[in-house]
This record gives sequence, structure tokens and C-alpha cells, in this order.
Amino acid sequence: MEKAKVEEKMQKDENVKTKKKKKKKKKNEKKKTNQKENESQRNEELPAVSNVKEDLEEELVDEAEYYAWNEMRLHPLLMKSIYRLEFKEPTPIQKACIPAAAHQGKDVVGAAETGSGKTLAFGLPILQRLLEEQEKAGKMLEKKGEEAENYAPKGFLRALIITPTRELALQVTDHLKAVANGTDIRVVAIVGGMSTEKQERLLKKRPEIIVGTPGRLWELASGGEKHLVELHSLSFFVLDEADRMIENGHFRELQSIIDMLPMTNGSIEGHSQDTQDCVTVSSFQRKKRQTFVFSATIALSADFRKKLKRGTLKPKQSLTDGLNSIETLSERAGMKANVAIIDLTNASIVADKLEESFIECREEDKDAYLYYILSVHGQGRTIVFCTSITATRHISSLLRILGINVWTVHREKQQRARLKAIDRFRGNEHAVLVATDILARGLDIANVRTVVHYQLPHSAEVYVHRSGRTARAFADGCSIALIAANETSKFASLCKSFSKESFQRFPLENAYIPEVQKRLSLARQIDKILRKDSQEKANKSWLERSAESVELVMDNYDSEEETVSNCKLKKTTSMQLKMLQQELNMLLSRPLQPRTFSRRYLAGAGVSPLLQDQFEQLARQKLGGGGGSGEHKRRKLVVIGQDCVEPLQALRSAGHEVHMHVDMKEMAEKRRNVENLRRKRKEEKKRMRDQRRKQKKKLKMGME
Repeated sequence: MEKAKVEEKMQKDENVKTKKKKKKKKKNEKKKTNQKENESQRNEELPAVSNVKEDLEEELVDEAEYYAWNEMRLHPLLMKSIYRLEFKEPTPIQKACIPAAAHQGKDVVGAAETGSGKTLAFGLPILQRLLEEQEKAGKMLEKKGEEAENYAPKGFLRALIITPTRELALQVTDHLKAVANGTDIRVVAIVGGMSTEKQERLLKKRPEIIVGTPGRLWELASGGEKHLVELHSLSFFVLDEADRMIENGHFRELQSIIDMLPMTNGSIEGHSQDTQDCVTVSSFQRKKRQTFVFSATIALSADFRKKLKRGTLKPKQSLTDGLNSIETLSERAGMKANVAIIDLTNASIVADKLEESFIECREEDKDAYLYYILSVHGQGRTIVFCTSITATRHISSLLRILGINVWTVHREKQQRARLKAIDRFRGNEHAVLVATDILARGLDIANVRTVVHYQLPHSAEVYVHRSGRTARAFADGCSIALIAANETSKFASLCKSFSKESFQRFPLENAYIPEVQKRLSLARQIDKILRKDSQEKANKSWLERSAESVELVMDNYDSEEETVSNCKLKKTTSMQLKMLQQELNMLLSRPLQPRTFSRRYLAGAGVSPLLQDQFEQLARQKLGGGGGSGEHKRRKLVVIGQDCVEPLQALRSAGHEVHMHVDMKEMAEKRRNVENLRRKRKEEKKRMRDQRRKQKKKLKMGME
């Protein structure tokens, strides 16, 4: 009986549990159905809202403003993107290239100043042709069915764009994605410094347009990546910043990629056999490959077209000869003889609205003048260019100690860190970026007001590209070259190469320099201590790591006296570091003022035009802000006696005493005079030393 009762209780408990579970299931199902209904309602509402927004945008667009674009006869989807991005009219390079490339089907060799819109000059014709082919395929699908795939083959690589740097490749990708928004054309970037596995996954989706650097593209292609090897359907081959591609010792991978391209005229037998092995695409697609070569500087011979017509390049040459000029590069890429050559570079090569200037100084004073520019004229974004990585590290560490936010980009930095630095620089209105020539080409960052050449570049082309980071898209900008005594002849030859006979000297107030030097000397001392400490830590950690890898135990062989002396040294250096930091912080806590400025009496050193102007501005603000609105607006801090204007304004508003043009011959003569003085001083010192030695010898002889 007891067993039966226990069993009945167990069954009741089980029934109760099952009922509870069923109730929970029903509740969950109800919740899910409600959620689905809500989502469906939202989804129904969203397209309606988006359609309304699109309609409003279309209504708001004034086609008269985009009249110049309408003449280009671009696809409606591309025109929508242009309206959305608010490109009011095409740039000169775009006006010249788009009709020739998009409607006449010509190859293009284009040259224009930096920041002139070259990316869209080749990007829009590519997208135009792909969209036209899609439309043809849609029409053919209705008439002939499956044969339409020959007009717009899907899943094939249609455009390959090669750039010299990773940053430029990513930027080109972003621009093309923005214009291709609203279409089903996919654009993918393939660059080094990123995971190959992720890039292989992206390539498996078979994008139509690939933008990449030669190194990573060749690495994946030589590894047998199908989408990069099957180039039989390639309709566009683009080389951006081509002058960088032909530099000696660079981009051997580019040569290998070009050798992979199927020849358009079928002159080389080997390539025609390779294309037969590939998946068959209509001969119409294969013949119509277009080649675009773009650069900021270009130099072509008079018989360039004749060379292309004759086809002087032999099959054997493709493997042995290097790409030593834009002509050989274009020829090997299969450029046709009816190429459109568009050269919009002016005599001076650099942008029209760029104000160029220089500061003559000693090599050791470059840091002081750079700090002066950034602190007194530190308005707007500034890029400081160096030729070496050690210089970028040296400058960035000093400026950070001096309280200036600096980001660095150089070749030894990881790609993720580089992109992070560029993004942060873009996000800050008054940021400073210190970089090597890796960022000199193609990078488009809005509102870069000043470019400083801390070290002069090795060629005029690099100087043009560096200076081209400012004064982009017909905006204005300023470049300042810091020239040491041993760099005057180099600077003179640079100026000659782009026909600059005279240069403007950057206006300096020497009254600031003693205060600048004081701060800089403290920063150098702090930097020296910190570097020594970090080096010791690095060496120690390396020893410990190497000992651990070999499974050795590190013994401390230092005596008690040595350990005590080491501890004392550490204490004294830390105390010294604290003292220096405190002194520097005291100086940095107050604004940089000229030596003549009196803190007790504002007009102690006389009322300068700057002081007078500042007092007038303050008086106007006081009179104008006397309303009883009650709103306390945050005003800009005014430092009395200090002119916080950007370098471009300082150049334009400079008086006749500063606004002077210097002949390069005079600079060369100055340098010779300085060298002669140094040589004379050395000779004098040597002569004095020899005299002392002779006197000592005579004294010794007399004593004996």
C-alpha cells in the first residue's frame, strides 16, 4: 500500500512539472510570435520611411547645380551617388578622362596635380561600363536567355587597381565603395599587414573590383588564388601613382603581375595559350581591356604612340628587363596606340593655391623651429615629413614631452597602428602627424593646412607629393621647408627641377626663440633619461627571455657595493627626472611669450601692431556682448602678445621685411662661406695644438 501511495505522489509531481513546462513553452511561443510581428511591422515601416527620404532627396536636388555632370552622360545610379556625395562639378582631370575612357573606350595616361580627383577619373568609367553591361544583360535575358551571361559575366574579376602604398589602396577602396553604393558591384582591398585568411575569404565571394598593393596581390596569386589568377575576363587594369612604381628596386611583384595579364592584341603566343585554358568568355570582353596609368608627374617621349603602334616590346624582354619608365610600364601592360594622353600639370607642378616657404637654420635648431611653428602657429592639421624613421621617433618623443599630441606613421609600424594613427589625425581639427615618405603619395585627408619638411626629400617628385597633402581639391595650404646649411644646394636643385627661381622666407619672431630653446633643452634632457631607462629595461627583459627559452636560471653576480651604487644611481636619476619635469611643467603651464613681453605691464615693451589689434578685438567683443541674453557662451582663449594664427595667414600678412624672395645662388654662396669659416677654424685649432706640443717638447728638453 505504501509503495502504491509513493508511486501516485511521484506521478502527480511529474504531471505538475509537465503542465508547468507546457505553460512556459506556450508563453515563450507567444513572445516569439509577438516579436516577429513587431519586427515585420518595423520592416514594413522602414522601407516606406526610406522611400520617403529618397523622394525628398530627389526633390531637393537642384539639377542646375550638377549641370556639368549631366553632360558626362553617366548612369543614373552613379548620378544618384554624385548627388548624395555633393560633388557639384567634375574636376579638370575628370572632365578630360571620363568621356575618353567611359564613352570612347580609350586607354588613358593621366597626370594632374595632387588632390585633383584622379580616383574618380578612373573609378567612374569602370563603374559606368559594368553598369551598362548589367543593363545589356537584363535586356538580352528577356530575348535570348542564358546567352546574356556573355555580356555581363558574374563572379569574374573585372577591374584590378594597383597602388604603391597600403593606405592609398584603402582610401581608393573607400572612395569607390561610396560611389558604388546602391549597386551590386563589390569592391575589395587586398593589402599587406592584414590577415591573409580574411582576404582569402573575401576573394571567395568573387568581387568585381580589387584594389591592392603589388606585394600582397602577388603573394596570393602565386599561392594559386583562383580569382586573381583567372585574368581572362579583366576589363580594366589601373596603375595609380605610377611614378612610384618605377623606382629602382621597388615592386618586382608588379612586373610579375603584368606578365600574368593576357595580351589584348594576341601578339604573344604564350599568353593566348594561357587564356584558352581559362573559362571561355566572349572575345568581345577579352579584346576590350582598358589600361589606365595615373600620376602627379609624367614625362613621355614624342614617339610614345609610335612605339605602342609598332609594339617594340618583345616576348623575351618581359622577364628580363625592369620597369624603368612609365612608357615601358604602359607598353608592357598592353596599352593601345590610340591612348588618350592627358597632362594637366602646370610648369611649377605643385598646386596653384599652395604657398611655399622655407626657414634657414642649423641642423641642431630644427627641433626649436618646428616647436615654434606648432606652438605659435599651431592652427589646423599639420603633417611633418622626415626621410628616416629615427627622425620621426626623435621628433614625436620630444613633442609629446612638450605637451603636443602627436601621431606617427612609418614603415616599421604595424598596419593596424598606422590606420589608427591616421583615423585619430582625421578626427582632430588641430592634430599633428609625423610621418616618413610612406604617406607622401595619394593620401587624401581633409583640411590639412600645413606641411613641414623637417628633412628634405631625395627627389623633386617626392617633394611635390609631400606638399600635395595640403592645398587639395582647389583649397589653399602652406608648406615650410627647414633647411640646414648643408642642404642649401640640395634645396636649390629641387627648386630648379620645377622651375622655382625664388622662394618666400617664413616670417619668424626671434623674441620667442630663447623661451623655445629653454623648453626644448629641458625636453631633451628628459628624453635622454627616459630613453636610457627604456633601453636598460629592454636589454634586461631580452636577457631574461633568452634565459627562460634555454631553461637557465639567472644569477645576480653583482657585489653589495655595486647593488648599493646602482640603487643610488636610480634614485638620483629619478629625482633629476622629477625636477626637470616639474620645471618644464611650470614653463608649459603659461603660454609661450616673447622675451620683450612684460607680464607686469602689458605695454612695457611698447604697443606693437599685434597688441593693438588684440585690444581692439577685445573691446569690440565687450561692447557687442553687452546684451542681457543670460547665455554664457564659451569664448576662444586670447593670449595677449601672442598671435595664434595658422602659418598660411602668417605668410600672407607678413610685412616687407619678412616677405622677401631669396636667390638660390646667394644661398649657395652663403653655404660656401660657412664651410670656408669652419675649415679656417679647424686649421686654426690644429695650428694652435701643434704650437702647444712644440712648446711642451721644448720645456721637457730644457728640464733634461
